[in-house]
Amino acid sequence: MASAEFQSFLQALRSRDLTEVLPIEAVRERFEALAAQFTPAADLTFQAVDAGGVPAEWTGPADVATEGVLLYFHGGGYCIGSIPAYREFTGRLAKAGRCRVLSVGYRLAPEHPFPAAVDDAVASYRWLRRQLGPQGSIVLGGDSAGGGLSLALLIALRDAGDRLPDGAFCLSPSTDLAKEGASMTSRAAVDPLITRESTTRFATFYLGEDGDPKHPLASPLYADHRGLPPLLILVGDCERLLDDSTRLAERARQAGVEVDIEVWDEMVHIWPFFASVIPEGAAAIERLAPFIRARLGRSAIG
Repeated sequence: MASAEFQSFLQALRSRDLTEVLPIEAVRERFEALAAQFTPAADLTFQAVDAGGVPAEWTGPADVATEGVLLYFHGGGYCIGSIPAYREFTGRLAKAGRCRVLSVGYRLAPEHPFPAAVDDAVASYRWLRRQLGPQGSIVLGGDSAGGGLSLALLIALRDAGDRLPDGAFCLSPSTDLAKEGASMTSRAAVDPLITRESTTRFATFYLGEDGDPKHPLASPLYADHRGLPPLLILVGDCERLLDDSTRLAERARQAGVEVDIEVWDEMVHIWPFFASVIPEGAAAIERLAPFIRARLGRSAIG
């Protein structure tokens, strides 16, 4: 059963007016204001860096146990979100994984439509690969659109013949901008964050009016998944994007990919992001820790 903290959190989410349509600038401001309430741990360090022409930020704890790096892509429907908004969250990931995190500020739609985000993801990865050298390990991570972007990056790198990361985890990933999953309807009454209208609007911003919602780099569900590294997917049972995860996992497994997917009872979209206010979020991050450490393990210090 969900915690009392989660029940209060859920009640607050359900009090919001999901039918309100705001300019994208206002949506961004609201999200940044929400995220600003979450304060990073005092023992973390943050350093801005130019990652191959893409703004990024290093996050790290004092007890780094690996020379490998977690490359993280924030969520926000390809339209909102930022490095500062995710600072507290990436800090938690860094401490849990005892690793450095490189958080990427990829370009956002509608100002920079598809494939700008994918191009930035590729550029930042190649920059990081050059920094680490041939022996460095990299794990990808992302939530929502950032989860979809992590998968798109894997596909783009494989197709280009690049060395692939050692693994990737996705939290409530957006993998189907065509919105064909049954959960878009079946979870409508219990999802307090996502509406069909909001996902359609953001997808149109990203793809353009005539864009292909089944392009494999925009909707990785429809890609060829052969040859991808191990994947860990966490998704909530009460979110419209549930089937974005379950169908992706099924198709990737059919292609021979090692996939571990966990559907968390009662949880909502990107609940790990709210780890500072709900224990279920903190538990999800702890679940990620062994995956991150294991995949980065061959770069262990000492």
